[in-house]
Amino acid sequence: MLPIDIHTLAQQVVLAFTQTHRKLVLAESCTGGLIASALTDVPGASDVLERGFVTYSNEAKVEVLGVMPEMINRFGAVSKQVAEEMAQGALAFSHADVAVSVTGIAGPGGGSEKKPVGLVFFGLATRQGTIMHYKCQFSGNREEIRMQAVAEALKMVLPAA
Repeated sequence: MLPIDIHTLAQQVVLAFTQTHRKLVLAESCTGGLIASALTDVPGASDVLERGFVTYSNEAKVEVLGVMPEMINRFGAVSKQVAEEMAQGALAFSHADVAVSVTGIAGPGGGSEKKPVGLVFFGLATRQGTIMHYKCQFSGNREEIRMQAVAEALKMVLPAA
């Protein structure tokens, strides 16, 4: 597996958002704050990162981000629908211009035939009305899956700066 230079990606995100004077909000589940950590390692991140939500439990997704319980019950917490709702909720409960969310199964347990370990969904929402999702199937151990998810989230948000 090729090494992922998360620090370089985080620098690119901070620079891009700084240049456009836009703010970013994060809604993290399986990454547990690692995206926020990567961004705040970069000088100038305070001009870009408006806030971050770590909503690891289903209850937190509902109570903090306003994800509809019916969506979790119908599609599961690891789904495109929940990823999109997480991003929309983060945007609604912030002053940011762009929201990115991540929800997935980092393992080693918790996977199933339909939703294997390494399955991660990302959501993106903007004040201009863009709402989208992205699905990835990562491989590796728990740490590797989480780091791949961080890198993918940073790549996903770059064009939205």
